[in-house]
Amino acid sequence: MATKAPVKEKAAQQQKIYRGTGRRKSAVASVILKEGSGKRTVNGRDFKDYFHSEVQNMVANLPFSVLGNAEKWDVIVNATGGGIAGQMGATRLGIARALVEQSAEVKPALRHANLLTRDARVVERKKYGRKKARKHFQFSKR
Repeated sequence: MATKAPVKEKAAQQQKIYRGTGRRKSAVASVILKEGSGKRTVNGRDFKDYFHSEVQNMVANLPFSVLGNAEKWDVIVNATGGGIAGQMGATRLGIARALVEQSAEVKPALRHANLLTRDARVVERKKYGRKKARKHFQFSKR
């Protein structure tokens, strides 16, 4: 019976990754952080291509701005649901959660910047007998 050659440990070859999930409105962002050169992608596209305005790009990268370690991490985001603004907020929360998973020492700084709080505001459902969630039809006495 032939003996198998020793298999190299896969854990030693693979680089450590950190995951975080963010939610905002009806958007969900699954974030993967790994050490690298600072490359950032959302759904296979660059951050700057996906989040068009500088404000959106800045808000999505806010956890890195607070900690000052933006060039240390590669970010891969899979965002679904909602619109660009919701996905931006979900991405921000997912990045913050992944950074806390990597090192619990950064949690107070991110908590102080209010980046670990999930924004629970969602669109209110439409009620029957009304035009929208709260808007009434015009009342006519006669």
